[in-house]
Amino acid sequence: MPPLVPADPTVLHPMPDQPRVVLLKPLVTSPLIEVGEFTYYDDPGDPTAFERANVLYHYGPEKLVIGRFCALGEGARFLMNGANHRMDGPSTFPFPIMGGSWSEHFDLITGLPGRGDTVVGHDVWIGNGALVMPGVRIGHGAVVAAGSVVVDDIPDYGIAGGNPARLIRRRYGDDDIARLLAAAWWDWPVEHITRHIRTIMSGSVDDLVAAAPDGA
Repeated sequence: MPPLVPADPTVLHPMPDQPRVVLLKPLVTSPLIEVGEFTYYDDPGDPTAFERANVLYHYGPEKLVIGRFCALGEGARFLMNGANHRMDGPSTFPFPIMGGSWSEHFDLITGLPGRGDTVVGHDVWIGNGALVMPGVRIGHGAVVAAGSVVVDDIPDYGIAGGNPARLIRRRYGDDDIARLLAAAWWDWPVEHITRHIRTIMSGSVDDLVAAAPDGA
């Protein structure tokens, strides 16, 4: 039997004949973006422009945190807290950014309240054209339907869709979700994942738990 060779999480293009697919961990440079190994973005245009074209109004200090083994469809975007405008006065217009004497009032648009970091768990699938709003938390194993606008948190193993996105159903029951989270296959050593690809992709919850390195 030939030796098992894990995939390489450091390559930019995991499919050399498909330049539209990039791994994000070796691509991102912003200290405000954290991406786990093997998370990929698929775009027939320029997937390497992900930081500029898909993470919008990202001035900080809030972070975008994406877990391991996530799949992001074409045009999936993250709107960060820098997009916020004041709404407690008569006008929402950000006058100070226009320059001149108006810039003396920059304190009016800094430090606006936010919802904190935007966090995407492990093994999350975000469909084409989905928009994730600031401060949202998407749980492990969740699925976001194409074209959705995610304004609220999505639970672990939830399937959500629509504008605004609503929870459609859970992929598993509460007991099985607890077992899946305890097994946490995305944290297994990559060599162990390599030996159990078929179980991870098509096995039952029992199969996955039995395959866990610690027998979780």
